[in-house]
Amino acid sequence: MSSEAKPSPLTLVVDALICWRWVLLATALVTTVALVPVSQQLDFEQSIESLYASEDPHLRDFLAARRTFGGDEFVLVASVEPDLFQPNSSSLTDAASQKMEAFANQLNQVPGVAAESTQHLARALRFPYGRATVRKIVVGVLVGQDEQTNAIVLRLMLEKDSPVSRAETIGRIRQLAAEHDPPAMVVGEPVQIHDMFRYVEEDGHKLFASSLALLALVLMLLLQRLRWVVLPVLVVIVSIIWTEALFVLSGLRLSMVSSMLNSLITIIGVQTAMHVSLYFRDQHRSLPPIEALRQSMLELASPVWWSVATTAFGFGVLVSSHINPVASFGVMMAIGSLVVLVAVTVLLPGCVLFGPMLPEPPPSGADRRVSAVLGRITLWVEHHPKRVFFASLGIVAFASVGFLWLRVETDFSKNFQQHSPIVQSLRFVESKLGGAGSWEVNFPAPAKLTDEYIERVRKFAERLRSEHGIVGELGTQATAGRLSKVLAMTDGLDLIPERLLFKLSLETRVEMLGSIQRDFVDSLYNPKLGRMRLLLRAYERQPSETKLRLIADVERLAVETFPEASTTATFEKDADRPLHSSPKSTGLFVLLAFLIESLMNDQWTSFFLSTFGITSMMWFAFRSLPIGLMSLAPNLFPNVLVIGLMGWIGLPVNIATAMIACVSMGLTVDSSIIYIDGYRRERARGLRVHEALHETHKHVGRALVYTNVALMAGFSVLALSHFIPLVYFGLLVSLAMLGGLIGNLVFLPLLIGWWDGRKEIK
Repeated sequence: MSSEAKPSPLTLVVDALICWRWVLLATALVTTVALVPVSQQLDFEQSIESLYASEDPHLRDFLAARRTFGGDEFVLVASVEPDLFQPNSSSLTDAASQKMEAFANQLNQVPGVAAESTQHLARALRFPYGRATVRKIVVGVLVGQDEQTNAIVLRLMLEKDSPVSRAETIGRIRQLAAEHDPPAMVVGEPVQIHDMFRYVEEDGHKLFASSLALLALVLMLLLQRLRWVVLPVLVVIVSIIWTEALFVLSGLRLSMVSSMLNSLITIIGVQTAMHVSLYFRDQHRSLPPIEALRQSMLELASPVWWSVATTAFGFGVLVSSHINPVASFGVMMAIGSLVVLVAVTVLLPGCVLFGPMLPEPPPSGADRRVSAVLGRITLWVEHHPKRVFFASLGIVAFASVGFLWLRVETDFSKNFQQHSPIVQSLRFVESKLGGAGSWEVNFPAPAKLTDEYIERVRKFAERLRSEHGIVGELGTQATAGRLSKVLAMTDGLDLIPERLLFKLSLETRVEMLGSIQRDFVDSLYNPKLGRMRLLLRAYERQPSETKLRLIADVERLAVETFPEASTTATFEKDADRPLHSSPKSTGLFVLLAFLIESLMNDQWTSFFLSTFGITSMMWFAFRSLPIGLMSLAPNLFPNVLVIGLMGWIGLPVNIATAMIACVSMGLTVDSSIIYIDGYRRERARGLRVHEALHETHKHVGRALVYTNVALMAGFSVLALSHFIPLVYFGLLVSLAMLGGLIGNLVFLPLLIGWWDGRKEIK
């Protein structure tokens, strides 16, 4: 007695999806609309400290200094006053003094400004002793050598203590600066960090909309049917809204690292939707719509699942990172990849079968030309395998040499377009006033100051000025690697006479200095914790290696001057270990200098874990270790190409490109799986090796070309960003996709043809 074969679970699921397609489509769209307000609540973690691992020594030094001396987030508001000083005098003119006082009072009213710590020239020259000496001390901080440029130095409250957001504080300061006559310039590390996040957030939204529109236009030109444009665009929009809403509901926040989330989800969504759409079009030329869709979903269910799974795993290994934003980015991308799979599953049947279904036309002239080119590539690989192999090795070797010249970009001004307000302000301040980078070197100090110790501090400050102070005019190359200002406690003490009616003790002079300048002593010396510091200013706009060398030299001189351990047993409030007793250089200037190094610390570990994991998954998916190993070639090639090219052309590693190896690995693996699956289907039909490769190139290869061309066009919009790392990211991701395309259309068939062809000959 015969009975019908029981349908497989996959067949049952596919049939159910097609049967309930309208309910699924309507539910998905209603859910998306409902989640839009939720997704818009996703915000940025706008803290530079968050980009460091909690145990990173530079971060620990920074946090320890903050607890010891208070927050040091300084903002300089600089302007030009032609009639600043009275003739042949160190006194300000009455008009300049009144104008400066009034402007400082306005700035002090800004919420988030620590008004009691504001410093300006009029206030400094109220000092009752040695006005000419005071003027000399503040040159390079409050007044320029041209005796016209002056600055008001604002100290910002810690963000947790501020009544408003840091963005609102800086925005109000800039507004007052723009209204000043003449307009003032605003600089400082907090301003640069704010602008970095602002540009990423603003440009991210604007450029995403623009790139999606351009992507849709290119898809329309390539596919010439609105249906095949709407599906991938809808998949991307739905995936992003659902993903962002999930993050909001789970309490996750975006960081600088995860700012590329939307762009990467766009790539995954478009790749997945395009492969299914193009395969359906081929099936629909000979089958009715529903049967063509059913066949497409059955054939592509496995490769689509494995492509999304390997992508999710590739990003998921980033959870091994010690840096929270990098680890959370890995979690976010893994979740986002799986959300794309869900979105494609529920949207695909309804979108494909929506409305009247016209017969698919035969391949267009463009399709035939692309197929012809791909056919010639297959023939070339088939007939000249050794040439292709050695040419490929040559390209990889040539690109690999570029690794030797990779450099890290820590000149933070290079992250912004030259016409941006922050770069213009930095250029003005550093050419007229001095370095805009604020930092410090702190070292052990006794609980009670002695004349001998103060003399050591004085000599240390003088040594920094003589060995690392400015040589030549401001704004010239001679300022690179130099300190524009060194401020020590001894500078203030030297203003207090050692003898009035009688000889004053050091303790009395310190008390007098503190009563005249309240913040001066407390901001430089903490007797309870046994630390003292020198405040330093250096140039932001200088090469990274120069900046790092200066930091190391200053710390080395401090260690030579203060080699002893701290005299006090003190402990950090949130860690059961003593404060560093040795001298340390720290501050936002230092954190920014080591930022990329922090982001790159464990990227190679994550990359190797990703490579091993993806290879293992490919082995399991295709039940073949050789296939798993062969899939490495097209995925490693774009990494070598992109990173090597960065070295060859001198493109520095910055915030957005620090993880390009892991990102490109996660993006190119999808195409490899789709190609290998297509090849195995052709082999299952009984075709010989090279016949199967020809057919795979004709169908899957054309889909890969169309998908990558559309995505590269969409990502070209990132070149318009105000934030240079986003420009680099767009260009390098496009290059990685091009490299992955070459790898999957040249290296992969070369290896498959060699391995399977060898067995076929036997």
